[in-house]
Amino acid sequence: MKPPKTAAARKARLAEILSRLDRMYPDATCALLHRNPWELLVSTILSAQCTDKRVNEVTPGLFAKYPTPGDFAAVRPEVLANDIRSTGFFNNKAKSVVGAALRVVNEFGGQVPKTMEALLTVPGAARKTANVVLGTAYGIATGVVVDTHVSRLSNRLDLTKQSDPVKIEQDLIKILPQERWILFSHQLIFHGRALCIARKPRCAECGLDSVCYAKDKTS
Repeated sequence: MKPPKTAAARKARLAEILSRLDRMYPDATCALLHRNPWELLVSTILSAQCTDKRVNEVTPGLFAKYPTPGDFAAVRPEVLANDIRSTGFFNNKAKSVVGAALRVVNEFGGQVPKTMEALLTVPGAARKTANVVLGTAYGIATGVVVDTHVSRLSNRLDLTKQSDPVKIEQDLIKILPQERWILFSHQLIFHGRALCIARKPRCAECGLDSVCYAKDKTS
């Protein structure tokens, strides 16, 4: 398949991609287990350079030990580091989580803020993390979550030619309807794990195969 040449053709192709993703992953949602915005914020911080599966193994016990942001704010980072050791980069993550807890407790009354501007002042919450929390916990579409799956698949599907996550997000925001920003990321993440695997994409089984013209497709 050759890339569409006109704006109308590109728009129609994108609509078809979104329609197929809806059929393939109608119930896609955040894979990180959480019960409230604070738990999602912590889980997202821990997920950096770590699988969601590993994070989900750690957080039930973690949240039982530290039930509230106040509990996290009161713990020393070196103590918390031992609780989250298996997620990797545990010293930095512990400092971020404790810092986030202190910020949430002291500046936001114990509630995770609902704006991008406020969230970006929270330690450990860069734009990707803020988008995860706002989109999944609050249903607020302020941007598109760009993780490794979204970055890789957006390039494979020729929805961007960028490698920088911020620039990829800017490209996706320009072409995606805002009501799709949240779900689109979840669907691409599910697809990246299920079929469009980095080492060997399973193109023959992929529902997007006929609208994808990635150069390294497999048979």
